[in-house]
Amino acid sequence: MLQSDITPLLIAHIAGGSFAIVTGFTALAARKGSPIHRGAGTVFVFAMLIGASSASWLGYHAEPQDFGDVIAGVLTVYLVSTAWMAAKRADKESGVFEVAAFLVAAAGSAVSFFQTSTAVANGTALLGGVPGYIFACVAGLAAALDLSVVLRGGLAGRQRIARHLWRMLLGFFIAVGSFFPGQIHLFPDYIQKAQPVILLFIPALFIVALMFFWLTRVLFTGWWKTKA
Repeated sequence: MLQSDITPLLIAHIAGGSFAIVTGFTALAARKGSPIHRGAGTVFVFAMLIGASSASWLGYHAEPQDFGDVIAGVLTVYLVSTAWMAAKRADKESGVFEVAAFLVAAAGSAVSFFQTSTAVANGTALLGGVPGYIFACVAGLAAALDLSVVLRGGLAGRQRIARHLWRMLLGFFIAVGSFFPGQIHLFPDYIQKAQPVILLFIPALFIVALMFFWLTRVLFTGWWKTKA
């Protein structure tokens, strides 16, 4: 990377992503609901919004344009924002934000599916368009769940906590996955040339494992009642 390539937006992206990874793991390690968890989580949200939105902007203006970064950044901003709002909402509360979230997710799913299909037809899609279709499916599922929240007038109890959990951790998974295996060229040569490069995927897979662990604990045990 040339010095001229380093722009304020790129610096903001790197700083946001770095703070997000540090504070994200801090929030995961802290006792849930504690001041450390809440404080680290708040910093994590704002860091993620900066890192993800700047990633979308950089991807859009890249030469050639990187549509994968654009849609991944937008999806991450959406996931983290809705996860944060789920924690802030009272039980059985919804409003304009949830309606807007549904529209954004539905539009994002449609755009991602169309763009990926076009790229596949032109033979320019990475991995046959699998990442793009995955983004489209995740956004479509999230849109359906948003619509359910709107129609039901909000969520309560374990369902509201579960909404907060899976969206926050999935956004964190995208951030961690974008850094470790996604930026392998930034690691020392001995890591890049090592056979078990799969080790770089461990942090992201760890986030996925934690997501299923906490969802199971919240949805199928009485843990959430004692921590509410």
